[in-house]
Amino acid sequence: MSLSRKYALLGVVALFALQWLWHGLLLPATSAAPWIIASLFSLPLLPSLLLHLLRRPSAQFWGGVAALLYFCHGIAEAWTVAQARPLAWVELSLAVWTIVAGNWDGIKARLSKRDKPPANV
Repeated sequence: MSLSRKYALLGVVALFALQWLWHGLLLPATSAAPWIIASLFSLPLLPSLLLHLLRRPSAQFWGGVAALLYFCHGIAEAWTVAQARPLAWVELSLAVWTIVAGNWDGIKARLSKRDKPPANV
């Protein structure tokens, strides 16, 4: 398992744990049972976690797609709910971590192609 794959998995697991901490323990919802809300908020991460368990290379991609949703959620919460602002910043940081880690191998390959001079010079 490559280092970027390990970091992407770490980000997905951390986002999953954050959803349970946030919506289940630290700021539980009053409109429904906290475990239901925490379950619903952690659902987008399940495909990536299952694909990681199956050792599929597409797990990083789906983790990044889910992290985009959590990035948007973190922005919205940081702007609108003062109580949730610290948790929202943690969610934003973990989402960016997951997106960058999941795409790091591709970014590195793309940048290494730019460093090589043209062959016909």
